[in-house]
Amino acid sequence: MSVTPITRNSASASGSREGRALHKGQQTKAVIIDAALGLAAHIGLEGLSIGALADVTGMSKSGVFAHFGSREELQISVIREYHTRFEQEVFFPAMTEPRGIARLRAMFDNWMKRTSIEIDSGCIYISGAVEFDDRTGPVRDALAHSVLTWHAAMKRAIEQCKECGQLQSNVDANQILFEIHALILALHYEARFLRAPGSIGRAVAGFNNILMRYGAQLPDTN
Repeated sequence: MSVTPITRNSASASGSREGRALHKGQQTKAVIIDAALGLAAHIGLEGLSIGALADVTGMSKSGVFAHFGSREELQISVIREYHTRFEQEVFFPAMTEPRGIARLRAMFDNWMKRTSIEIDSGCIYISGAVEFDDRTGPVRDALAHSVLTWHAAMKRAIEQCKECGQLQSNVDANQILFEIHALILALHYEARFLRAPGSIGRAVAGFNNILMRYGAQLPDTN
């Protein structure tokens, strides 16, 4: 029996086909996750289903299922993608600002910009907390990890304000973080649920009040 040797060209062609297939698979998965993000923003993570995504993307249920394996993995993938986009829009742009109040304010301003959009579309961090606050499991863990990662970044920025002498040295960074987060939660409730006009302006005023209340008392140079 003769065996046809695998030549360099045939191996290269095979690798190229596999690479294209892998790239296409990644693109398809990205399309599904993007569609899932849109659905989750409106109907929540619990509203996601393989069937609903198949309808939205025009794919078969088995085709959607093949990329995730379970509804739970789909939900986790959506949370991770949401967090990635959150970082790209909110966190990373703020890192171009110098440490201190300028960076903290940029982080809040970027958060506010995203929040003002999500007043209409919905926030997965907030809706997900309502859905999974009394549950255990990988989906809740992924959601909590994403939120805590962002909180850690905000707390680090607050600590840097203290190190720069722009906030009182004895102030509790966790307290400031709590109050800033509370502004975002209140904004969603007031603007999205109650549809109260002027909510965004009040949230901004609340942030400025926090900075004034905890700001360092600089010596009078006059």
